[in-house]
Amino acid sequence: MRLQFPYLWPPKPVNPSGSMRKISLLIFLLLTFCLTCPELSAQFTESLPCCVKRQHNFQNAYRTPPPLLHNDINGYDVKFYFLDLEMSNTSIYLKGSVRIDAKVVVPVLDTFVVELIPALTIDSIKINGQLKPFVRLGDEVYVPGLSFVNDAALSVTIWYKGTPSIPGGFFSGISNGTSPSWGAQVTWTLSEPFNAKQWWPVKQVLSDKADSVWVFITTASANKAGSNGLLTAVTNMGNGKVRYEWKSRYPINYYLISAAVSTYVDYSTYAHPAGYSDSILIQNYVYSNPQTLTYFKSVIDQTASLIELYSDKFGLYPFAEEKYGHSMAPLGGGMEHQTMTTLGSFSFGLVAHELAHQWFGDYVTCATWQDIWINEGFASYAEYISAQYLQSYAAAQALMADVHSNVKSQPGGSVFVPASQAMDENRIFSGRLSYDKGSAIIHMLRFEIGNDQVFYNVLKTFLSTYADGVASGDDFRQVAETVSGKNLQHFFDQWYYGEGYPLYQVEWAQIDPQTVRIITRQTTSTTVTPLFTMPLECTFSSVTSGDTTIRIYVTQTTDTFFVPLNRTVTGLAVDPEKWMLMDVTSIKNTTGMEEVPTLSAAVFPNPAKDLLYLRLDDKAGIGNFNFLMMDVNGRVVKKYNLFGNSHTISVSDLPSGIFFWQIISDSGLSSGRILIK
Repeated sequence: MRLQFPYLWPPKPVNPSGSMRKISLLIFLLLTFCLTCPELSAQFTESLPCCVKRQHNFQNAYRTPPPLLHNDINGYDVKFYFLDLEMSNTSIYLKGSVRIDAKVVVPVLDTFVVELIPALTIDSIKINGQLKPFVRLGDEVYVPGLSFVNDAALSVTIWYKGTPSIPGGFFSGISNGTSPSWGAQVTWTLSEPFNAKQWWPVKQVLSDKADSVWVFITTASANKAGSNGLLTAVTNMGNGKVRYEWKSRYPINYYLISAAVSTYVDYSTYAHPAGYSDSILIQNYVYSNPQTLTYFKSVIDQTASLIELYSDKFGLYPFAEEKYGHSMAPLGGGMEHQTMTTLGSFSFGLVAHELAHQWFGDYVTCATWQDIWINEGFASYAEYISAQYLQSYAAAQALMADVHSNVKSQPGGSVFVPASQAMDENRIFSGRLSYDKGSAIIHMLRFEIGNDQVFYNVLKTFLSTYADGVASGDDFRQVAETVSGKNLQHFFDQWYYGEGYPLYQVEWAQIDPQTVRIITRQTTSTTVTPLFTMPLECTFSSVTSGDTTIRIYVTQTTDTFFVPLNRTVTGLAVDPEKWMLMDVTSIKNTTGMEEVPTLSAAVFPNPAKDLLYLRLDDKAGIGNFNFLMMDVNGRVVKKYNLFGNSHTISVSDLPSGIFFWQIISDSGLSSGRILIK
């Protein structure tokens, strides 16, 4: 999902009191005892005490899902949804049925539970062909008096109708509107995160994906109806009506099931990912105004290149045997309905974002709304990847600069959604945190891993590991650790669960012809995360030798690094490629502000294999001193505190390669380079 303008929401109500829930439970038991038919159920619901009705209406009006009276909604596993509905493009009135095929996953299921808002009237419910009484309490529908044992098959069909009474705005389950630019009137659905119940009876549990779905929409013959999967038939129903019959055999989460109805035209193209023997259909339902397709055609046509790019970087498009597509609707942004995104207009960034959700969000879905990063952070970073490979490096860098700027517009906030805010749509879909900071930390992880082949292998392995299922941020971390061989717990503690970002004051000085010293002093934007340990790129300018870039790794609030450089340095840039989410408030050259004498020392042999011999000039009169060895990234791999002029150092534990040594004492400094065989 991507919102293109802000939305305002009313405050959330407090949860109902314990006494209120007890009253509701008492009423529920009374109704279970008394009801023998659906018609009587409807009459009883209308005669509930006014205090209970007000409570339920209050909860529904603010879209806060009330706690279920008991856990029977988790007593079954959904296998198949079949929505067979009548819809128009001029209103949100609905009529039809929903069939739910499921398997019992508890020892005994005595009550079947789904969610559906009270504004939609249920005519009848059948379970395995038998008419059943039901009870409605707020947004909950109960079918009591059952006795299905573990592994039993259920086929529940619910006939219903009505005009949903729901608030407007981006997060309405079903909406109707007219495009101000193109004049088309549209009815469309948008169920994320909690609002599928506003237009069809549903189990709103992220971990329970249906194995497949059919969506049949009957509408006026002048309309088209877009939905999930493949369009298998358009059946003439008579009386000027047609039925669009969409079928998908891929697992799907409840909030990704959709319908959009308008006087569309069908503009279809194809993608051809490398290594895939077939083509992938890209089916676009565009407003019938002839100027609409002309205006957006060039952007729509880029969808094929995006599918081909993502198939290379993430793995083959997950729903390749069906399609990808778009249905237009007058909303500010887009929603990644599986195989057919609903969006307000076409732009490169929006199309790139919603398409990426087919991998991150649809194929693998966040395990809870606290981990919405699995959806929105990765889809947002895909905008950077698409700009990098299909536009230009400059375009990608400008995009990341905007991302960083937005994140730093406020000092705090974590990417992980706290439990206390996990029902707040504004917090879940925070553009600054879930989207932009979520994108920024993936960019930093790419830098931390330091190898693009490994980085993209992390993404592919994660997607294949959790294919057609759900995953958390910790699940992703564990995959990233396994594939990269790096311990990333601290990275996630400070960037995913932590808050804020670091600010640096940097000093550098050329302390001898071969060595530059860097001192970093870090503060943070919030005390929640008091220290960020992180890699930093430093680029040294030289008039005679050009630029040299090395990587240091900050581990302390004040950290000092000695960088071996056999050249005269004229300037320093910190993180010039803007990998890291941070601010550098100052860079100061302190060269010449202090005199540092050079020691006379020899470190040999060069190259070395097992032992190094260290000899200092007796005239140096040296006492205690530090001997450091650093790798090519400036990271200290050996450090000794020594006394005297002659020492033997073991290097048998070091890998082959180039290393740098440094002697630091009160008497002066000395440095050099050595090859370990």
